[in-house]
Amino acid sequence: MTSTTPFTPLPAPTRTVRVEVWSDVACPWCFIGKRRFAAALERFAHREHVEVVWRSYQLSPETPTGPGRPEVEALAQMKGLDPAQVRQMFAHVTAVAATDGLRYDFDRTLAFNTFDAHRLLHLAARVGGAALADATMEALFSAHFEQGVDLGAEGALATVAEQVGFAQHGWDAGRVAAALAGDDEAEAVRADIAEARALGVTGVPFFVLDRRYGVSGAQPVEVFAQLLETGWREANPLATVPAGEVCADGTC
Repeated sequence: MTSTTPFTPLPAPTRTVRVEVWSDVACPWCFIGKRRFAAALERFAHREHVEVVWRSYQLSPETPTGPGRPEVEALAQMKGLDPAQVRQMFAHVTAVAATDGLRYDFDRTLAFNTFDAHRLLHLAARVGGAALADATMEALFSAHFEQGVDLGAEGALATVAEQVGFAQHGWDAGRVAAALAGDDEAEAVRADIAEARALGVTGVPFFVLDRRYGVSGAQPVEVFAQLLETGWREANPLATVPAGEVCADGTC
């Protein structure tokens, strides 16, 4: 009788899935979407194999650079709306944001041109990787919508960089300010915006998983959870097939 040795298959290499998120710092639904996606990712069993990349998008590229002005006034003028109607819109999104633990304060929110904020986000990814980029995105959203910080004012973005720990990567506030005074990461921002246009993105937030699935808007946590699960199963099919009955010793 020939002796056989049970075959133990080598584990398939785990493939990381990539989620790219197009958003704008001036988009209130983007902050809500970020929180909801983060909640889905936190409970996802394979979250250590998910790479999140923040991409740039500008809703109002024509907004003047420099110090901001009251958001209610700016939006009313841009859209040709009555300020009372704008306040009603903001009241709705503020109520929704509160259910996700966010405290929007549109009485203090200032409209500003977000291009340099996106440059800071790309700089964060370059010098500190995904973790610093995520912390920077969170800080920018909070500063804009919750704290009433004028992110268009001179030095404001460098202060955000200081708060999230750029210095730990060799970039103090002065070095960040000098980079933003030049054109560092400007091409990266423009490339993101052009790519969004090529993908047909017309509104943000927009989530793209492995360039196969796209989800638009601040969806419920369950929708993001399903996106992650679907993408993971397709990227790692062998890791998700349950074990069944097998012949291992040649006797069956």
